[in-house]
Amino acid sequence: MKLGTINHQGRPALVAMKDGGTVLLSELYGSAGLGTPPATMNDLIEGGEGELAKARQAVEGGNATPLDEAGIDWLPPQTRPTKVLGVAFNNMGIRKSAHKDPGVPNFFLKAPSCLTGHGKPVIMEEHYGETIPELELAAVLGKRCKNVSVEEAREAVFGYTITNDVTSHGLKFGLDSIATTREPDLIRPHHLAWRNSHGEDDRDVYFVYHTRSKATDTFGPIGPWLTTADEVGDPNALEVKGWFDGEPFAVDSTSSYRFKVEEVIAEASRYFTLEPGDVICFGTSAKGVGKFPNGHRSVNMHKLSGVIDIEIEGLGRLSNPVVHNWK
Repeated sequence: MKLGTINHQGRPALVAMKDGGTVLLSELYGSAGLGTPPATMNDLIEGGEGELAKARQAVEGGNATPLDEAGIDWLPPQTRPTKVLGVAFNNMGIRKSAHKDPGVPNFFLKAPSCLTGHGKPVIMEEHYGETIPELELAAVLGKRCKNVSVEEAREAVFGYTITNDVTSHGLKFGLDSIATTREPDLIRPHHLAWRNSHGEDDRDVYFVYHTRSKATDTFGPIGPWLTTADEVGDPNALEVKGWFDGEPFAVDSTSSYRFKVEEVIAEASRYFTLEPGDVICFGTSAKGVGKFPNGHRSVNMHKLSGVIDIEIEGLGRLSNPVVHNWK
């Protein structure tokens, strides 16, 4: 089942895909005699298996008038997560350049306020500098979990969707990073253990805070559809494709992930209480194609304006125009 959220008559409304069209879930509930529908994706998720079964019954047995696709104002399918968790360097093609692999996912947080819907612009300001798209599988969690095992982790997923983890290298290394040279008596082994050292006099300690670079407004396109987990056979083997203005720039697979979906969820749950509706983005797809040999790293949205399309097998297509807002 494919579910989404749109702006309908000035308010968020749940929609579903039925017979290839987009219809209001409220109309499906009404025609099927299923009572009051959930108002938001959080309501549906927190309603548990019972509400999910009603939604499935509504989609299968209800009737509704398809909406005009050209006029749909898409919102993020999940508009109110308590957190959006990302994984850096979770592509084996990129991670091989790491000095030392810590053996666990490298987490960062994106602000929920950066989420934006299908068709909405990714806005570039002049001072952002080099900014790239990142084509990613994302999961929306269906239950609260803490310290779950790898074997249990996928049971916590409500559904899967597509996200573009927009990342500004200009902001990351210009405003979100700082380097210090520590005095010898302040250096500790953990300061240097994660990178190659260049001798006894190398006392440089680096700090990178993924905040503006990852969580600026419009840096989280997501959707349009949230596909329920029962329709995704193996999230670790989905083809991922990206286009810039209709020209392919990346063709990869979630099988390239260094850490599988269930490994990421299990590790995250060791440190964070994962709430129903939380979003986890599992890492970029990086294999380039054509005139984009470095994939997404060849697409500098700060220099280029056009439309970024991302397609993940079975989940649909996410499209967002890149708009420059030079003042």
